[in-house]
Amino acid sequence: MTTQAERKLIHVIPSQPTSDGAGVKLRRSLGSQRGLHVDPFLMLDEFYSDNPDDYLAGFPAHPHRGFETVTYMLDGHMRHEDHLGNRGDLGPGGVQWMTAARGIIHSEMPQQTAGRMRGFQLWINLPSREKMKPAGYRDIPATEIPLVPLPGGGRVKVIAGSYAADGREVQGPVNGAGHKLSTEPLYLDVQLPAGAEFVAAVTPGHNAFLYVYEGAAKVGPQDQALPHRAAGVLSDSGNVRVRAGADGASFLLLAAKPLHEPVVQYGPFVMNTREEIEQALADYRDGKLAA
Repeated sequence: MTTQAERKLIHVIPSQPTSDGAGVKLRRSLGSQRGLHVDPFLMLDEFYSDNPDDYLAGFPAHPHRGFETVTYMLDGHMRHEDHLGNRGDLGPGGVQWMTAARGIIHSEMPQQTAGRMRGFQLWINLPSREKMKPAGYRDIPATEIPLVPLPGGGRVKVIAGSYAADGREVQGPVNGAGHKLSTEPLYLDVQLPAGAEFVAAVTPGHNAFLYVYEGAAKVGPQDQALPHRAAGVLSDSGNVRVRAGADGASFLLLAAKPLHEPVVQYGPFVMNTREEIEQALADYRDGKLAA
């Protein structure tokens, strides 16, 4: 009998407090320092506050070019508007998957004046051949995201990619039939009760990391500790195994096909060369970014 290899925890990236937009307070793990990426993932922010002063100013109109942004709400209500005429209301459990590509100018503004605002924004790089394709946008309500119960308690939400359960593949609304992405992303939100174990297959060679947003967890064959509010970068082959701590664990599992391309970033623009960044700046200045 052979045992399936397991990915090891090779690097821990603690999240750092920061702010973005018009002063929204958040914690940033990937992207908190220049070059701190997990190809093709560029940035992961967690926003979480019961104090409206921390989020009411929101994210007024701003540009993007060259990558995708994925916003996943746990609590609260955010409205998206962009230059293409899209307008979306993002509520609890919903996802906004936006492909900025050649350019988009959008705003993300809270639609509440009290209560909890909690969620994540993930940036995923695009390959050079797709950086200048037309921008796109997709609103995915919570009702379209499969929820898979786990034996012994807990559950998995399948946002992108698929998860094997009870001999079948449960497909998320992104990177499934009719919506294939070249980076082949896997995005799972997992909740486990105390001491429970979770195992998931990840495509060999795809880069993967975990982000624990509740409780604490142990990872891989050596039960390496991954603390609360930290991203754990995993080795590049084998299944992912996570064991919840004494208080249970809630975490994101993210994986994708690496691009192996140069990354040149200037604020909201991510391209392959400095010249392309300068062109993006000129296009934005001249009103051509999203033309």
